[in-house]
Amino acid sequence: MTPTVWTYLIVCPLVLLAGFVDSVAGGGGVISLPAYLLAGIPVKLAAGTNKLANGCGTALAAAKYAKSGNVDWACALPAAAFSLLGSAIGTSFAVYMKDEVLKIIILAALPAVAVILLFVRKKDTGEETLRELPRGRIILLSSLIGLGIGIYDGLIGPGTGTFLTLAFSLALGFTLLRASGCARMANLASNIASLIVYLMHGDVLFAVGIPAIACSMLGNYLGSRFAIRGGSAKIRLVMFAVLALLFIKTALELAGVIDF
Repeated sequence: MTPTVWTYLIVCPLVLLAGFVDSVAGGGGVISLPAYLLAGIPVKLAAGTNKLANGCGTALAAAKYAKSGNVDWACALPAAAFSLLGSAIGTSFAVYMKDEVLKIIILAALPAVAVILLFVRKKDTGEETLRELPRGRIILLSSLIGLGIGIYDGLIGPGTGTFLTLAFSLALGFTLLRASGCARMANLASNIASLIVYLMHGDVLFAVGIPAIACSMLGNYLGSRFAIRGGSAKIRLVMFAVLALLFIKTALELAGVIDF
């Protein structure tokens, strides 16, 4: 596929917005993946390119958590190892699916993911509670969480970081900070595995992915420095608007009205 001016006009602003949203509230993937699809990029190329751009932001976040000492390695290492495996499995399923089937799966999953991400509250995630579990149990639960959510990340993707944070907080009794540190490591591993599989199958559009990396990092930079009044409500509107546009575009394509 050869990108056009319209490809960049659609992808770059939305990926920048996704980076901003992700740093403020999480769930930016609910905007970034549809951005590529809205631009008419085939679903596998869209997923692979999205992994390329998002992976850089995830790597920076993981490094920040590791440097600050907010990573529980007894949780993070097994979670990352099994997330790597799970993501490779999920992405392998994705690359061998017909584009139409994969697109339907993603379109079916995105609204549910968006609703979960939009309405989850920090007070429900064990932010102020911390219980110490036996190390063996932490390793077992972390491995299962990494494997399950890794498969999801490889197959679909958006919301993975938030789901990992919630899972570690609820299952292990971690504070949000501790859970987030483990989540970033597992998410980085799943991103790497998924990106490698997509690269092996030629499903990464570098001509779009490289500018998207810059836009994503700029969005994260801006979002991390601005406190938004009424931000949650605005983010809900943006996410629903992007999803609505994606569904309208897909419906028109299926009806034969448009053909990108």
